[in-house]
Amino acid sequence: MPTPDWLPLLFEIADRSDEIARRLFQRVDLRVEEKPDRSLVTEADREIESAARKLVAERHPELGVFGEEQGEQAGSSGARLIIDPIDATSNFVRRVPVFATLLAIEVERELAAGVVSAPALVTRWHASRGQGAWQGGRRLRVSGVRELAHAQLFHGSLAGYEGGRTPPGLLKLAQATHRQRGFGDFWQHCLVANGSGEFAVDPIVAPWDIAALQILVEEAGGRATSLAGERTIYAGSLVSTNGLLHETALGLLAS
Repeated sequence: MPTPDWLPLLFEIADRSDEIARRLFQRVDLRVEEKPDRSLVTEADREIESAARKLVAERHPELGVFGEEQGEQAGSSGARLIIDPIDATSNFVRRVPVFATLLAIEVERELAAGVVSAPALVTRWHASRGQGAWQGGRRLRVSGVRELAHAQLFHGSLAGYEGGRTPPGLLKLAQATHRQRGFGDFWQHCLVANGSGEFAVDPIVAPWDIAALQILVEEAGGRATSLAGERTIYAGSLVSTNGLLHETALGLLAS
């Protein structure tokens, strides 16, 4: 039986999510709430996830859905959509244009396809298993940098509520690299897939934050694991690299 092509569904969901995000981005009357973990949720997050679930029900009712805002809905096929309706909601709220909808299809705990759509950046990345990673029509490849002294490190928050689980060796890794930039969230991992940097570190993430990014980085030739080196979206952390320096990075981050 041929493997389904999930990208048309993910692109359709991304088209709809982009419309909603563009309509609500920079609205001064945007409704924003703080969750118990101090992360933010907006009407855009909720509307996008509801629209995605509606499209899944119409196009592939056998699919389950696992989303940040509405939780898990079982399907009948062993496959499910994993969705983060707006990754970098804090950016969205503060009118920073670096945010995206993250979409992935997971089949029996293995990622089959992923889409990252960033409408304010007018950019979309996608990958499907065995078919490579792409930014629009351009195929992505991680960098070939093999020396820490020539590497670039991306990271997120270093303090505040997001900085409480900063890896103990992040400063050591930073000191060993040529350059560091605090892009955070989805974009840093897309940049690793693009070959623009060698490391991206996210110490606190959920499965919906990781899924689309893991397959993107892997299909670009890199590695994406937890801080402990586990290849899973369920360990609560994400380190993506060009692969050549992955074990070195994990060792330094744990030191």
